Amino acid sequence: MTARAATASAPASVGNVGVGFDILGHSVEGPADTVTVVRLEQPDVRITHIGGVVPGLPLEARANTAGRALLALRERLGFAHGFELSIEKGIPLGSGMGGSAASCVAALVAANAVLDAPVDVEALYPCALEGESVASGSLHGDNVGPMLLGGLVLATADRLVPVPVPAGLTCVLVHPHQVLETRTARAVLARPFTLPQFVTQSANLALVLAGCYRGDLDLIAAGLRDVLVEPLRAPLVPGFAEVQAAALAAGALGASISGGGPSVFAWCTAAGAARIAEAMAAAFAGRSIGCDVLVSPVAGPAARVLSCTS
Repeated sequence: MTARAATASAPASVGNVGVGFDILGHSVEGPADTVTVVRLEQPDVRITHIGGVVPGLPLEARANTAGRALLALRERLGFAHGFELSIEKGIPLGSGMGGSAASCVAALVAANAVLDAPVDVEALYPCALEGESVASGSLHGDNVGPMLLGGLVLATADRLVPVPVPAGLTCVLVHPHQVLETRTARAVLARPFTLPQFVTQSANLALVLAGCYRGDLDLIAAGLRDVLVEPLRAPLVPGFAEVQAAALAAGALGASISGGGPSVFAWCTAAGAARIAEAMAAAFAGRSIGCDVLVSPVAGPAARVLSCTS
């Protein structure tokens, strides 16, 4: 029997992972958005409630990431019925933790659970891209991809590729008590890049991916350096230089801006995570900036259905 209602959650994420702008990301254990979807007989998408840590989000479906994603799902699959949504935000927007993406992914996973014939994740992916674009202004999968699959994912325009994660590889994610809107963070990138910069960034991305496939942390450490985007966005994140330096001095493999910022992430071994987290938080504190600290496996969770009601 098809469920009439379902509730799903989607985790936070680290977008870009420094060297993979718009195409590489991983999910994070901890904060999550939760969405309940009720199947409607009418061909509508309605948002009835938005609660949690982000007030004032639009209830109009086309102006909301979750609503737009479900409109795209209806249009792509061509079914007659609609959906009613209730959203609980657990991930702040403008945080660099995938807050705009999580709502649309949770909505899609919940909606899929009330379809007569649920589809696979790959069919949900283009709908998630369209939903997330409401907030970012562009189609990119580095947040929605890992939320859908879990773990580290290479997300291109039309496919999702899970990337193996070396055992014990850990992410320290430090979220300063600041807001940096995704569109603002993208606006500073509107300039040409030189060919040598592009070659260096390509080599660094290749080293990180090769290190993941080979389980070689030295290769990952050699490649986890963003020479394209980080220099342009770093001035938007007060304290970034100090926090990055503290992470590296404490033994991180690499550290950079998470998504559009202002959160900062570091990759490290599980054994070094507590020391690196303390150093990064202390560096923000040295600039009189409060922050929240998360420690998660890089192989983080995927979005999942929490409950279904017939």
